[in-house]
Amino acid sequence: MNKNMTEENNLQTTEQQSENTVKIYSKRAIFGFSVFFSPVFGGVLLRQNLMDYKMKKEANIVLLVSIGLTALVFIILELIPIINSTFTLVLNLIGGSVLSEYFFKKYFSNEKYEYKKIWKPLIISLLITIPFVLIVIYDILTG
Repeated sequence: MNKNMTEENNLQTTEQQSENTVKIYSKRAIFGFSVFFSPVFGGVLLRQNLMDYKMKKEANIVLLVSIGLTALVFIILELIPIINSTFTLVLNLIGGSVLSEYFFKKYFSNEKYEYKKIWKPLIISLLITIPFVLIVIYDILTG
C-alpha cells in the first residue's frame, strides 16, 4: 500500500512539473534565425521566451538590442560600397552570438528546458523575407 501511494505521489509530481514547464525556443534556434534571417528575428524568439517567463522588461531590452544589431548591419552594409553576402552573414553571426551567447545564457543558464518547435516562426520568417528577396532579384534582373 505504501509503495502504491509513493508511486502515485511521484506520478502527480511529474504531471505537475510538466504542466508548470514553459517551453522556450532553444539557443540554437535563436542563433540560426539571427544568422539566416537577421538578428531581429532571433531577438523576437528570445523576447517570446522572456515574455513566457513574465520577464517583460528584459524582453523589451532584448528586442531593442536585436533591432539595434539589425540596424547596425544595414548601416555597415550601406557604408561599404561592395555588397557581399558573406559579409552580411558574418555580421549576422556576430548579432546571433550576442543574442544566444550573452542574453540567452544570461536568462536561461543552468536549467533544463523543453523546447518549442520552430515551424511556425520559420514559416512567418519566410513569408516576411521572400518578398524582399524577390524585389532584390527583380531589381537585379531589370537593372
